[in-house]
Amino acid sequence: HRNLVKVIMSCSSGDFKALVLQYIPLGSLEVCLHSGGHHLNLFQRLDIMIDVACALQYLHHGSSETIVYCDLKPCNVLLDENVTAYISDFGIAKILVGLNSSTLTATLGTTGYIAT
Repeated sequence: HRNLVKVIMSCSSGDFKALVLQYIPLGSLEVCLHSGGHHLNLFQRLDIMIDVACALQYLHHGSSETIVYCDLKPCNVLLDENVTAYISDFGIAKILVGLNSSTLTATLGTTGYIAT
């Protein structure tokens, strides 16, 4: 999906695991909102909300398996040079197969941003 950070390559050797991800030049939404160096106007903010909503809609309904993104927060939304938003950091996600959801034994996500 156009609003999900692309995985360029994965590396694995023994205990070492790494992902090479698409470079998103403006960095996180959190930095843009709180650094004072970049001002987002109303239309840019609306576009960011639409981009994030489209990505979540795809994860929930458009992929072969339903994926619930459990840690949506400003630092996991990245912005490119056109202020297009991309969801990143899928370290915490829950895959639902059919009507049965996997049972979680631990709390996943960041307090204040947890999807349930």
